[in-house]
Amino acid sequence: MPRPELIRGVDDLVRCGWSGNDAEYRRYHDEEWGSPQHDPVRLFEKVCLEGFQAGLSWITILRRRPAFREVFHGFDVERVAAMGEPDVVRLLGDERIIRHRGKIEATIQNARATLELDEPIEQLIWSFAPTERDAQPTSFAEVPAVTAESTALSTELRRRGFRFVGPTTMYALMQAAGLVDDHLAGCFRAPASVPTATAQAS
Repeated sequence: MPRPELIRGVDDLVRCGWSGNDAEYRRYHDEEWGSPQHDPVRLFEKVCLEGFQAGLSWITILRRRPAFREVFHGFDVERVAAMGEPDVVRLLGDERIIRHRGKIEATIQNARATLELDEPIEQLIWSFAPTERDAQPTSFAEVPAVTAESTALSTELRRRGFRFVGPTTMYALMQAAGLVDDHLAGCFRAPASVPTATAQAS
């Protein structure tokens, strides 16, 4: 059997234990989390949604992501930047998303800050990618909540006018966007893992 912090799915693949039994969470784990993301729209979306996630579980945000994409115009930066107080009031009444004025306003402000950047947002974010580690973490205890790089990225984004981009939130962004790969050793998604149940369980 795999270690306690790993879980074997009905498909016989071994995954990080946080993926659980929720089909959408497993899909996110398998297809998105830890995969390098360079698309500027998707990175802007991740910055904003990680801000919405602050204080909540990620699955709460993931289940609402289609609604977030709808109300924020697919996270088109120019369209979000053009939103104003009437839009904020409207979204505060939309039960499909997280109705938090500060986070809604931060998303609009982050779009405006993105438009003012001297470089593309993907270039800015990836300039803070840490160097590759020698080995994958073997337990959740080895996965940090904050790093020097996430703190530096947070500081720079705040300087550029972004909000809800604290160091912990930015490390979660780094994990989600593949700047770091925190799949545990033994997970089929971990670098150098062999995607067979026998190899993963050994």
